Amino acid sequence: MDISQMPLNALRAFEASARLGSFTRAGLALRVTQTAISHQVKALEERLGVSLFHRLPRGLALTDEGQALLPVVSDAFQRMSATLSRFEEGNFREILTIGVVGTYAVGWLLPRLAGFRDRHPQVDLRIKTHNNRADMLLDGLDLSIRFGDGAWHGMEAVHLMDAPFSPVCAPPVAARLRHPSDLAREELLRSYRPDEWAIWFRAAGVPAPPLRGWMFDSSIALVEAAAQGVGVALVPVGLFAADIARGRIARPFGTTATLGAYWLTWLKSRSETGSMRAFRDWLAAENGTQGRAADA
Repeated sequence: MDISQMPLNALRAFEASARLGSFTRAGLALRVTQTAISHQVKALEERLGVSLFHRLPRGLALTDEGQALLPVVSDAFQRMSATLSRFEEGNFREILTIGVVGTYAVGWLLPRLAGFRDRHPQVDLRIKTHNNRADMLLDGLDLSIRFGDGAWHGMEAVHLMDAPFSPVCAPPVAARLRHPSDLAREELLRSYRPDEWAIWFRAAGVPAPPLRGWMFDSSIALVEAAAQGVGVALVPVGLFAADIARGRIARPFGTTATLGAYWLTWLKSRSETGSMRAFRDWLAAENGTQGRAADA
């Protein structure tokens, strides 16, 4: 059957009637008469050679053939509607879906996003935050910003920025810390990276105390707990500069440890689109670098 010969109005009448359960309600929704809807559905049934509805005294019920056709027609209309909605004033809006680790999103990306919007108004940006674990295919991501060493299987990775870690805490807690060894008397808040405190204490030149206590899955939650006096958090301090400047948290020691960096990643199998290239170039310009690719 030649799909190009299928009557679009009849398909719309069928979809609305099936969704609303009535020719009358379908006519109101499509702003035509009940009789017009009934005739259009009848014409579609004749063209297909099947009945799509059981006509009941108090409404409609789909036949097996109607139940098979409805999801296909509904999906087609939804996809057309979504695509047509991306045309605005003669311009086609590109959808770009990005996964971003929450710390980077709050501490660096969000304060600058207005600049990307102004430069690329044709890109409809969709942002999904994550805690450094994202499935590009399952989550429908074009790009993902994550923290690590740049080595992810099947992924391209471009370096965005280094992220030195240092302890932060509430100002009253910082006031009693004079030397890194004083941290042994404090509650050291932990993340999913088990060796981070050991690496920082090694950089500070003092033995690491036994670690136990609270654990969090994001630096944002760690900083919130530290600000409330729960303990001392080890976080990428550059992304919490605003909190430090406001005095919400304090940085008691200048020693830093390198645990990884932030990277822009995408699937090697993914063809780069114009919007992906625009976002990558904008990030590079904002960071003052063209970015370096991860070592193969």
